[in-house]
Amino acid sequence: MTFDRIDRHILALLQDHGRMTNVDLAEQVGLTAPPCLRRVRALEEAGAIHGYHAHLDAAAMGFPITVFAMVSLRSQAEADLAAFERHVAAIAEVRECHMLNGEIDFILKIVAADLSSFQTLLTTQLTSAPNVAGVKTSLTIRTAKQLSGIPISVE
Repeated sequence: MTFDRIDRHILALLQDHGRMTNVDLAEQVGLTAPPCLRRVRALEEAGAIHGYHAHLDAAAMGFPITVFAMVSLRSQAEADLAAFERHVAAIAEVRECHMLNGEIDFILKIVAADLSSFQTLLTTQLTSAPNVAGVKTSLTIRTAKQLSGIPISVE
């Protein structure tokens, strides 16, 4: 996909302010509302925009614990990788799952209500999962930066 300056500006604004009205968006990018809406719909159809989300405060919602889990598998055959991905996709507390190259096969971002519930998840759903050779975890102490999306240059 190639994006012109207006497309990139639209994407940057929507990434930061997904609830802005089409009229406000059009005004900020220098278009009238109808062509701006056509561009947004084209960006959605092209797959540049996957959705619109509210950014919730995990602690305020009862999930003050964030843990990163580094998972090693016994086998890296495609079927085994896909089976692990399906397994973690079904665990609501696993918010992100990234396959890595190197010693660790996957890194997971997990949220929990407390350490006890995290430990239960770890022992009943993660370390005991088929093909899991080992799990190393790191509990976050504080988050200094947490941005969703990507950097977009509108120049």
